[in-house]
Amino acid sequence: MKYFLLPFVAWIVSGSLKFLVNEIRYGKGRALIGYGGLPSTHATIISSAVFFCGFSEGFFTPTFTLGLSVLLLFVMDAHGLRRKIGTHAEILNRLQRETFLRERMGHSWLEIFCGIILGAALGFIFS
Repeated sequence: MKYFLLPFVAWIVSGSLKFLVNEIRYGKGRALIGYGGLPSTHATIISSAVFFCGFSEGFFTPTFTLGLSVLLLFVMDAHGLRRKIGTHAEILNRLQRETFLRERMGHSWLEIFCGIILGAALGFIFS
């Protein structure tokens, strides 16, 4: 049952923290929830499952190795591709005025790192 519940708990905890951080830093907690911000919810969810497997089954198992590989893909996507999508959205928003594209996309390394640390902590607690 823990394997099923953990991703949902990680999602709720990370989203709540992201709301609080955005509310404290910018006074716009709800407006800034989305594809960016501290902590990275994507990194929290996947790392919670990966570290739960590591703490429960061992860090030298095929399950942990597979999870770590998926986590690295998520990190590369969150920092690389989605940040570039945000940059393109900024340019398109300057060129056209009819529609507004979301510019805040992707994560900084700090946001990703905090998401991984939060996920690791949740994985440890659940194990």
